[in-house]
Amino acid sequence: MRGRAAAACVALVAGWLLSGCGGGGGGGSAFVDHVPLPPDTMATRMDEPGHYGGRFVAGATSSAKTFNPIMANETSSAEVNNQLFVSLGDIDYRTQDDIPILARSWEFSNGGRTVTYHLRRGARFSDGHPLTSEDVKFCFDVVMDPTLHPSMQDALFMEVGGKKLPFTYSAPDSYTFVVTAPATDALILSHVANVRILPKHILEPAYKAGHFASSYTTATPPESLVTSGPWRLKQHIENQQTVLTRNPYWLGVDAQGRRLPYLDELVFRVAKDQDVAGQMFRAGELDGLDNVKAEDYKQYADEQKEKGFVLYDTGPSFNTSFFWFNLNRVRKSEKGKKVGDPKVGTWKFALFSNRDFRRAVSMAVDRDAIIHGPYYGYGVKGWSIMTSGNERWYDSTITAPEFDPEGAKNLLDQLGLKDRNGDGVREDAAGHPVAFTLIYNGDNKLRGAIATLLQDDLAKVGIKVTPAGLDFNTMVANIRSVFDYDACLQGLGSAVPSDPGMGPNFWKSSGLTHYWDVAQPKPATPAEARIDAAFQSSLTTTDLAERKRAFHDMSQLMNDECFVIWLPTQLIRIPVRERFGNVHPSPMPPRILWNSAVLFDKHPGRKN
Repeated sequence: MRGRAAAACVALVAGWLLSGCGGGGGGGSAFVDHVPLPPDTMATRMDEPGHYGGRFVAGATSSAKTFNPIMANETSSAEVNNQLFVSLGDIDYRTQDDIPILARSWEFSNGGRTVTYHLRRGARFSDGHPLTSEDVKFCFDVVMDPTLHPSMQDALFMEVGGKKLPFTYSAPDSYTFVVTAPATDALILSHVANVRILPKHILEPAYKAGHFASSYTTATPPESLVTSGPWRLKQHIENQQTVLTRNPYWLGVDAQGRRLPYLDELVFRVAKDQDVAGQMFRAGELDGLDNVKAEDYKQYADEQKEKGFVLYDTGPSFNTSFFWFNLNRVRKSEKGKKVGDPKVGTWKFALFSNRDFRRAVSMAVDRDAIIHGPYYGYGVKGWSIMTSGNERWYDSTITAPEFDPEGAKNLLDQLGLKDRNGDGVREDAAGHPVAFTLIYNGDNKLRGAIATLLQDDLAKVGIKVTPAGLDFNTMVANIRSVFDYDACLQGLGSAVPSDPGMGPNFWKSSGLTHYWDVAQPKPATPAEARIDAAFQSSLTTTDLAERKRAFHDMSQLMNDECFVIWLPTQLIRIPVRERFGNVHPSPMPPRILWNSAVLFDKHPGRKN
């Protein structure tokens, strides 16, 4: 199930730990479908037909903050909402191809700018109310509301002739919805699918009264939360668990024409942290984990037969890891600084903004040591936002400065950065030490270990690094608005679909996750202007070969300048109890529950 994002998000260990309550919990099910199927059912791909009963519990490090998918901005909410609400289309996680969901089909016209969606007849919300194009139009009206301005709104605008123009849309009849982009948009299906469909008959009064943003809170009674997806809310206990049960009107069916989902329940249970979830799995209390420490892989591999689970190898993660230097400038006058001044101070900015300094830093990093150290051998090198796990977009010809400590020293020498006082740290001509503080989210032990290795590597070429683990909120404020830092170690989580065009906020100089210099009024460097142009060209053609050429160009430009310094990507192993059928873990989130409607417990009611 798609967990799309209009902008890529910072990848954190605080992501979901998909897990289950050992033994299926709910017992055998006597489910009998008393609701007639709609005329336009959706046949769902699966390995084998399952049977009804049982449950799967997904552990999270925090509760959902809202059940409103349009207003949700954090992973803990999105992972639950993406089970409760669906869109006109989604993707097949195995192929990354677009597939219809609430729409039964679509066709393109107007040179590919217009998509006409034909909705499934007989689709209903979880309260039995018909789901029509009026509900779709209502949700688009909400998303395009300039006062609400939800994050997905940005994906429904395009720059054309120097102007930012919106997508237009209409509902000519109850089962037709038409969307037109201002120009050719290679990802128009994905951008439309960002919008999950909510019930107009329930939420329109709140919207008209100006209360939409506070609708569908976690205090909403389960019987009042009307959903469009395969699941509906059964129970929510803050900071404990959220229980979902099947939507009796869901239109998905198996090959035998039986209504899905198979499972009686999905339970998202709050776990304190990754370590606690791992302990629970080893104790036989959980059904699966999607965020396992690399250091534990061997133990899982050794125990899988004895303890009745399968350790799935999903290959390299789609998430990336990198660090960057703070090149942000003052945008509004502040005490002691005027507009245009660097946030880090003049002499540090002179270092950080120098391409050869950044390249020297990249050449000082021993990525093999990271793979064999914090990753315990379960890692691969990567030089772009699209990792080697992404078969469609990975480009092995993209290069970047690799480990070459002698070359790094030579570059630093050429910049006039030398150890003038014999303390092992280089200085510039004015005597400023070549030193910086590297911040990261302190609750992430893996990043802490990587930061220590970076400290050691850079010390060997005469650069002093001070790792500083910060609490999450302080770190986010620093990298998005305050900019009171030198360098930051983070990464990006995968968008769904994992396509470079889904990351405008990272690539474009105006982007909010263009971390090294956020939300530039205009490109600060010629290289960034060229990256902007390459990104735009990657979206305005539907020719995949042309899009890949544009992706190569903007990636190589990024690496030639070393705006970010890439670090290895972890290989992903996911343990899931062997009693579950139709399990196909994916490198993309949600790694286990993307096909929750077809998962089934082969032995509901049996304890591990």
